[in-house]
Amino acid sequence: MQLISATPSPYSRKVRIALAEKGLAFELVTEVPWHGTTTTPRHNPLEKLPVLILDDGSAVYESSYILQWLEAKHPTPPLLPADVDGILAARKLEVLCDGVCDAVVLSLFERMRKAQASPEWMARQRRKIEGGLREIARLVGRQEWAVGDRFGLGDIAAGTVCCYVSLRFPDLDWRPLYPDLAVYADRMEQRPSFRGTTPSAQAITEKVV
Repeated sequence: MQLISATPSPYSRKVRIALAEKGLAFELVTEVPWHGTTTTPRHNPLEKLPVLILDDGSAVYESSYILQWLEAKHPTPPLLPADVDGILAARKLEVLCDGVCDAVVLSLFERMRKAQASPEWMARQRRKIEGGLREIARLVGRQEWAVGDRFGLGDIAAGTVCCYVSLRFPDLDWRPLYPDLAVYADRMEQRPSFRGTTPSAQAITEKVV
């Protein structure tokens, strides 16, 4: 398998963590999806990363679907709880975390526009980020794991979003507001699957917006 990824992408990082936790071998292909040299459109008509390319050349794309695919095709070790309520709680947390990441990305692109960034737009995205972090902190609380009694999808989602917000919005000092979440996030970052996927910024040299 190959995984086309971008170094700062929280969506790609989720998949990389899941692959590592399941012990699945893959080749990592790093690209800037906004550049004309990217191979993304060949594999994903939506032109978004990550893309998991299977050995037969077919592609699985969109991080949430890739994670569902991995769980269905490679169920051991499981990343979802065995009970329905646990599965729904993990999926809900994933949706929440993806929404925060989406708001961060929208804010970044708004800043990149040649025209002056819309303060109303930026404020709306900021509310999403702050509200999302507040709810993530409430859901995780002081638990060892985000959902249930073992590491799983909820931890991948929550741990990833905490790191991504800190990377892209260093001025949003959420840690003093949610000290329990900060402790939890630091603990997640100590797992080998997280340590091996630490995000970093990429230089975008072609026009995006």
